[in-house]
Amino acid sequence: MYDSKKVRMNRLFRAGKCLDVAIDHGVCNEPSFLEGLEDMGRVVAMLANAGPDAIQMNLGQADLLQEIPGKAKPALVMRIDMGNPYNRTRHREMWAILQNEADPVLPAVKLDAACVVVNLFMLPDEPGLFRQCVANISQVRQDCERYGMPLMIEPLVMQPNSERGGYLVDGDAEKIVTLVRLAREMGADIIKADPTSDPREFHRVITAARCPVLVRGGGKADLRQVFANSYELMQQGAHGMVYGRNIYQHGEPARVVRALMAMIHEGANAGQAWRLYETGT
Repeated sequence: MYDSKKVRMNRLFRAGKCLDVAIDHGVCNEPSFLEGLEDMGRVVAMLANAGPDAIQMNLGQADLLQEIPGKAKPALVMRIDMGNPYNRTRHREMWAILQNEADPVLPAVKLDAACVVVNLFMLPDEPGLFRQCVANISQVRQDCERYGMPLMIEPLVMQPNSERGGYLVDGDAEKIVTLVRLAREMGADIIKADPTSDPREFHRVITAARCPVLVRGGGKADLRQVFANSYELMQQGAHGMVYGRNIYQHGEPARVVRALMAMIHEGANAGQAWRLYETGT
């Protein structure tokens, strides 16, 4: 029997590893996320030329990638949901909805995406938001099976909004492992997981997932530290990364891509990745 899901997974992963550059931040409605993404045509052309395995986008921008001619362009990972937990101010009502509720996966099929991604938010005192995410995933899971589309679930355990102004990641390994396990129970083909505060505990996430795990980048950080953490996470069993601001908000995004690709696919360590970034070769 023809397995179109496997065909798409093969496009996304090379020898089981993947760098997915996320530039789907426009639906977050958070101005600070858009620094570096002002000219999407330029950004997509630059990233496609840098050669990551995939670029993560929304419906309204995905044409910029898929209209690039030739076979060598990165695979498309399409975000098909959106929500409002990313703003610094707590909203009266927290929500997460599918961008196309009638047939959420069909636009990704039409655009020849290799994968779709949806959130699984776990915010303090927001059970309604969590329930919405579970309902979204349940619907999307059925459509993914119908269309042969891999499903990436993004479990997000967040701290209270009052802690540091905005819902920020809670790196507690116990909480991350528990939510990752739930994502797998719901049928995730790929999991985009937050790093644990201690990267040496990330192997527990890998064990809970029982499917490829890509590490979520979160906010922009010192690049040397990003490379150091990334290397340790790869040693713990991560299959790659989904990084956005830690690529496109640095001065030389294409160099960051090349350094991370060397780490993911060639076994470069943090020091070697930094030298690749500095020299550009």
